[in-house]
Amino acid sequence: MSKAAVPQIELASADPSIAQEMARWLSHLGAERRLSPKTLEAYGRDLRQCLDFLCGHWGERVTLERFAALEATDIRAFMAMRRADDIAGRSLMRALAGLRSFGRFLEREGKGKVGALSAIRAPKVSKSLPKPLPMASAKRLADADERAGEERETWILVRDAAVMALLYGSGLRISEALGLKRREVPKAGEGDVLVVTGKGNKTRMVPVLQNVLALIDEYVAMCPHALRPEGPIFVGARGGPLSPRIIQLAMERLRGALGLPDSATPHALRHSFATHLLSRGGDLRAIQELLGHSSLSTTQIYTGIDSERLLEVYASAHPRR
Repeated sequence: MSKAAVPQIELASADPSIAQEMARWLSHLGAERRLSPKTLEAYGRDLRQCLDFLCGHWGERVTLERFAALEATDIRAFMAMRRADDIAGRSLMRALAGLRSFGRFLEREGKGKVGALSAIRAPKVSKSLPKPLPMASAKRLADADERAGEERETWILVRDAAVMALLYGSGLRISEALGLKRREVPKAGEGDVLVVTGKGNKTRMVPVLQNVLALIDEYVAMCPHALRPEGPIFVGARGGPLSPRIIQLAMERLRGALGLPDSATPHALRHSFATHLLSRGGDLRAIQELLGHSSLSTTQIYTGIDSERLLEVYASAHPRR
């Protein structure tokens, strides 16, 4: 890469050699690694913060030689400082990834090996999951009458209620529900199973309740647009594919009307489906299949159950008990 293509960076906490290598590193990530501008901005900000910290920590401007001689205790001190500022684990993980990337770049360029960076464990990232809704609230979300006062066409209110009923009744992801074709959804009384295409283009069979199918039938009968067998069953106001954002906005309106917390999202309905099945004694392996998880451990984490609950399910379901 030519020097003319490298932007100039000024650092108060480090000497020009560090600034020059930082600029070359960011240009490399953008041109060859194709990282997004936002990621480059975050990496650059993280490195600046680290250099500022090291300058104060050591009491002198950071040089390439000193940076290459970093010790694990220096990095841990920087991470502890960031953690004290209530920085989330995911941001700390990104900062460490950026520092490691810069260290590898310096090594490839023959500017020293920052061995301490590889000795630091990545911070743990807590898994944030939507909280399950109470059963009564989940059922009310699928009632079009709850939004009767809104200035929207009745078929749209019924459509939104049908989508939410499907998310809760069958545990679908919103993309799976909106990806259903009309021919794939049986009429009430003519079937009780859906074939859903999930992540990785994998298909699975999930049961669907008759009252959910009846609500979908009501929506189809009221919809003013032609619904082709090969087209999506849920369409937008103009007849095109329905955007997930429309259902998210409908959920936001209902949150206010029903006094639900911000955690009440369309995805929370899928979480509620799994959690409520488990609370009624549902088999964990069966729920794994219904959710489309490839790993049982994913289902355990997703449903937020503890090891004691897992043992209860195991003890009650194992054929050799």
